[in-house]
Amino acid sequence: MNDHGKLIELERPPVIETAVLVRLVLPSDGEDEVQESLDEMRRLAWTAGAEVACTIVQRRPKPCPATLIGKGKLEEVRAACEEVEADVVLADSDLTPAQGAKLEAVLGVKVVDRTQLILDIFAQHAHTNEGKHQVELAQLDYILPRLAGRGAVMRQKGGIGLRGPGEQKLEEDRRVIRRRIDRLRADIEAIRKQRRIQRKRRKESAARGVALVGYTNAGKSSLLNALTGADVLVEDKLFATLDPRARRCKLPSQREVVFSDTVGFIRKLPHGLVAAFRATLEEVNDADLILLVADAAHPATEDHVNAVYEVLREIDAFDKPVLNVFNKIDIADPGRVRELDRALGHGVGVSALTGEGIEDLAQAVDA
Repeated sequence: MNDHGKLIELERPPVIETAVLVRLVLPSDGEDEVQESLDEMRRLAWTAGAEVACTIVQRRPKPCPATLIGKGKLEEVRAACEEVEADVVLADSDLTPAQGAKLEAVLGVKVVDRTQLILDIFAQHAHTNEGKHQVELAQLDYILPRLAGRGAVMRQKGGIGLRGPGEQKLEEDRRVIRRRIDRLRADIEAIRKQRRIQRKRRKESAARGVALVGYTNAGKSSLLNALTGADVLVEDKLFATLDPRARRCKLPSQREVVFSDTVGFIRKLPHGLVAAFRATLEEVNDADLILLVADAAHPATEDHVNAVYEVLREIDAFDKPVLNVFNKIDIADPGRVRELDRALGHGVGVSALTGEGIEDLAQAVDA
């Protein structure tokens, strides 16, 4: 489906792997939260190039320290891997280095947790040197504590979890990796300084800065196109936009404004990614206004908006003026915008696809 929920033909990722999805459910987890998280993991898997053939859920009062799930359920996962000839087991949680190593040893297939899956997608979608540097830094920070006891199965299998410059350094000496991390941080800091200069010049030009933020696949790039007439890539994939895009245009009052598209957010966005992409996310910090784009047709809109606010807090942008933009009203239930207004605060309902509400949004930005 496209980002408005309509069926279109899309080219699948080049490597199609068969996956078994595993989820541990704790007493504090709500049923809707569990289902939404599993659906999101399937979508992440599809974006990365895998198809979930089987989903196994276990309810426990707490995680098993060694393997996340219990022995009986682990045997069920192993049998499922054999039955569907799985290439990878996806864990809908973050695994400790010891848990990942133990699971791979028992199951005999590579095991990829939520953070590693997201990193893999970022590695596929980073196109500029800046984006590649930031992804590599996040990958190296992730794999450094996981070098001991892991890697044999993963090196044999390849594919998901082993893409991107960071993962290619699995066999390198820790000291070499740490030196590379230091170099990447220095390079990214240089990028941050250059971006500060660019933003300073933009402010001196009196153009208003407006940053588009939102949950991944909420339609930010489509909205940027609708607002500015720019020809920005729009894909029905999670994290299709990694490299920031800025477009200058005029508001109804003829005042100039610069709209910046940013990386999409997601629940439990890995802290390492937020830190690595700080140079990119600082576009949000320096904006005069934040447009928080939400998918009005999604059943978990409120949860998605809360996840975005969590990241805004993490990057110290929580105190910025925010205007909610409820996108995809052409396919949302009637009255949905009023519901979201009550739950999340006043917003503007739009359809980036049909153009409905775009003029109202431009007027609101111009106010």
